[in-house]
Amino acid sequence: MPSEYAEVQVRPGTEGDLGALTDLYNHYVRETPITFDTTPFTPEERRPWLLSHPVDGPYRLMVATGADPRRILGYATSSPYRAKPAYATSVETTVYVAPGAGGRGVGTLLYKALFEALAGEDLHRAYAGIAQPNEASTRLHERFGFRHVGTYHEVGRKFGHYWDVAWYEKPLGAL
Repeated sequence: MPSEYAEVQVRPGTEGDLGALTDLYNHYVRETPITFDTTPFTPEERRPWLLSHPVDGPYRLMVATGADPRRILGYATSSPYRAKPAYATSVETTVYVAPGAGGRGVGTLLYKALFEALAGEDLHRAYAGIAQPNEASTRLHERFGFRHVGTYHEVGRKFGHYWDVAWYEKPLGAL
């Protein structure tokens, strides 16, 4: 493992990370079908998203950095699954790893930290939607105990192509 990743640190995201997080996400917006957003964001447009992930509670943002603490290697979030009150004990989780940082355990470290942070929360299930194909994300989620529960076929159109989304779920600590 390159020395840049030998000392990966995972911590809660802060407002100071907004520019780097926006840049990382915009890579996926512009270059991949991983997210179904189609227009890049400015940091100000992403600020509400960042602020919706405080350092405590069920909706978290964990950030991985390496030797240079200003360079974001990736991030993981837990967000509301749906807006209706009965869904309050469910979260949707996601991981984004910076270009060139994949396959080095960054996603694993991020999910480990995220699920440790969520352990004391009143949560029952985590869900993840994975645009297909994405073997790396599928392997990561399965490693963390997610199981495939269904696929939405051709649910999103990006780059002139329809994409499937496979849905995964994982039990969490509550009742």
